[in-house]
Amino acid sequence: MAALEVKNVTFSYDNLTNVLENVSLTLHEGELVCLLGVSGGGKTTLFNVISGLNRPQQGSVLLNGRDVTGQSGKISYMLQKDMLLPYRTIEDNVALPMIIKGMKKKEARKIAGEHFAQFGIDGTQKKYPAELSGGMRQRAALLRTYMFSAEVALLDEPFSALDTLTKSEMHRWYLDVMDKIKLSTIFITHDIDEAILLSDRIYLLGGKPGTITDEIVIREPKPRRSDFNLSQEFLAYKREIISKI
Repeated sequence: MAALEVKNVTFSYDNLTNVLENVSLTLHEGELVCLLGVSGGGKTTLFNVISGLNRPQQGSVLLNGRDVTGQSGKISYMLQKDMLLPYRTIEDNVALPMIIKGMKKKEARKIAGEHFAQFGIDGTQKKYPAELSGGMRQRAALLRTYMFSAEVALLDEPFSALDTLTKSEMHRWYLDVMDKIKLSTIFITHDIDEAILLSDRIYLLGGKPGTITDEIVIREPKPRRSDFNLSQEFLAYKREIISKI
C-alpha cells in the first residue's frame, strides 16, 4: 500500500477556471518524491489539496489507504519560510503541534526533546529562533513538521533561502534523517539540480490547468556519491528534464 495517493484531482477556486486537472501521483513509504515545474503551475495549490486546506471538486487523497480528502491536520506541511514563533523557545516551537492537539505542555516538551539529537539540534531547546543560524532554524522547523505528522511530510521549497554551502549540507542531513525515521516526503522545488540530487522520482507539473506531464525515476542509489552532480548521469537527467518542462 502506498503511503500517499492522489487520485484524479481537479481543483478550481470558486468553481471558475481549473487550476489543477486530473492530477494523480503516488508516494511510497520512505520515498522522497519531487514536484517540479514553472511558477504558477499549481504546485502549491496541489499541496493545499493534499494537506486538506482545500477540497477538490473531483478526486481524492488517500493516506495509507484512508480517505483524508479535505481533512486538515492529517498530513504535515512546511512552507518555504521556517515560520518559527520568535517569542517561543525552540523547545516550545517544536512541541507546538502536540500542544495544539491538546497535549499538556510538559508532556509535549518531553516527547519533542527525545528527537532533538536525532535532528542535530540538541542544546538549542532553551534558545530562541533569532539565536540560531538559518540551517539550524530549518532543522527545528523540520522537526516541528515531523511532530505534527510522522507519516508524510509536504515540503514547499524549504531550503531555497539558504546559501549554496548550507543548502548542500542540509540536503545530506535531510536524506540521512529521512532514512533513520522512515519519513516519506513530497518536495516542491524550482531547482532542477536539487530535484535530481534528492529525489527517488520526479513528477513534472505543467500547463494551465496544471497536470502531471511526466514522471522521471532517478536510478542513482542513495546516499548519492559526492560528485554525482558532476557526472554524465546527472547531466543526462538534467537534459531530459529541461527538454520536458
